[in-house]
Amino acid sequence: MQLKETITKETDNRPPVAIAHVKLTVSDVSIATDFFLKLGLRYVTQSEEFAVLELRGGTHLVLRKTKEAIAPGTNAPFDLMVDDVFVTRDALSELGFTPSEIETGRVHKSFTLSGPDGYLFTVTSSHTGGRVV
Repeated sequence: MQLKETITKETDNRPPVAIAHVKLTVSDVSIATDFFLKLGLRYVTQSEEFAVLELRGGTHLVLRKTKEAIAPGTNAPFDLMVDDVFVTRDALSELGFTPSEIETGRVHKSFTLSGPDGYLFTVTSSHTGGRVV
């Protein structure tokens, strides 16, 4: 028996486990919060030292202020997934972002986007096959 069989309803096809929190250290919480709000994350709370933003599925991105320098071009410790990578890239361009060209990999189509503190975020296409996540 799997965990899913013991705790979910028959009509709920989502996996029973999700990532709860993902942490990103930034030099300026306010600037980073604005960046992620423009990407479409949902605001939960913010102070000078940290912020909490919500992604699809209820995962929370926790932004924590750091005094340590972050080297520009550092790959973010997570990537982002969207339903339509082409539409998202175009929309971000219209908002003034400078996403890279879309590349085709073995599983995903993706582009990169420079974010707060020079982090590089990979934005990938979804491969959920229409399943609710």
